[in-house]
Amino acid sequence: MQVLSLGLRSGRALNVLCLGAHSDDIEIGCGGTILHLTEQFPSCVLHWVVFSALGVRAAEAKRGAELFAGTTTIKGPVLKPFQDGFMPFVGAEIKATFEELKAISPDLIFTHNRKDAHQDHRLIAELTWNTFRDHLILEYEIPKYDGDLASQCLVRSSLEPSRRSFTTSGGVPSLSSPRDGFRQETFLA
Repeated sequence: MQVLSLGLRSGRALNVLCLGAHSDDIEIGCGGTILHLTEQFPSCVLHWVVFSALGVRAAEAKRGAELFAGTTTIKGPVLKPFQDGFMPFVGAEIKATFEELKAISPDLIFTHNRKDAHQDHRLIAELTWNTFRDHLILEYEIPKYDGDLASQCLVRSSLEPSRRSFTTSGGVPSLSSPRDGFRQETFLA
């Protein structure tokens, strides 16, 4: 197994950009990895951006960011009002948001998988690669019924962050309701 090392200059905090199309995507797709990173880099800064967070889902996005960021310095969450399922039709407006995000200059970016079957996820991934051409980008996946999982890279972690990710997600309403595939075993795989 190859180990990825983030060669940060001494005294500099890890700057992480977390991108999600919907309010629970970051937590589901890379929540365990975020918990692992915040343990490994306690002074890291998380920039949490959700593109479709309206009404109840906005409150859920805020709660998810608080639960998963823990004691780290969190910037955001930045919540955008784009309608679920319609993002490809307002791509220029979403691209403008990405242009604003360039100012963050992250060391590491988490985004959706470019081959995701969900059109909103796929657009966010494509714009991530289009905007941040010289950054370290790791794609995550959302387990769902259509089975489009195609990960190439897995993050080694003790079981504890994964268990905490599953337990922590209980504070996020959409993750608390029973859904196919969202059992503890899914997050421990």
